[in-house]
Amino acid sequence: MSNISAFKRTEVESRDEHERSIRRIAENVHRLNESVQRAVDQGISVELVRVSRHHNGDGSWGDQMAPMVRQDQA
Repeated sequence: MSNISAFKRTEVESRDEHERSIRRIAENVHRLNESVQRAVDQGISVELVRVSRHHNGDGSWGDQMAPMVRQDQA
């Protein structure tokens, strides 16, 4: 068994924290859009509304959203 190599950690390509944050948002927005499409296909109307804005105190900000939904009457 001495010829079995030990497992080694493989480093993920390095990305800075900003790029990881942007990619995380993009992936989540893509999943959100898919969810909206599925809801609409089921007869639900969806509107995303800004409910607040998060500030970091250094000039950066981000909108925070909430869904407003209405099920269409068939």
